[in-house]
Amino acid sequence: MVNVTEFKATCLALLDEIGKRGGTITITKRGRPIATVGPARRAAWKSPEGSWMGKVTIAGDIVGTETSELWDVLGEQSEALG
Repeated sequence: MVNVTEFKATCLALLDEIGKRGGTITITKRGRPIATVGPARRAAWKSPEGSWMGKVTIAGDIVGTETSELWDVLGEQSEALG
């Protein structure tokens, strides 16, 4: 427990101590608790693996797809522009 005047004077040092050791500090004003300061909760890291599972479907063969006709169309467009 720390009174508000002491907390104001030593705030950064108290926060560093909480960061290193954990725990909480109760701040009082005129002997009454007014706030509790503790370490922030960190969200658990979640792997992105499988995040699209069930949301996306692959239609057709994405590996063996023939795309040469697309290149022919692009070639015709660039000749028309150039």
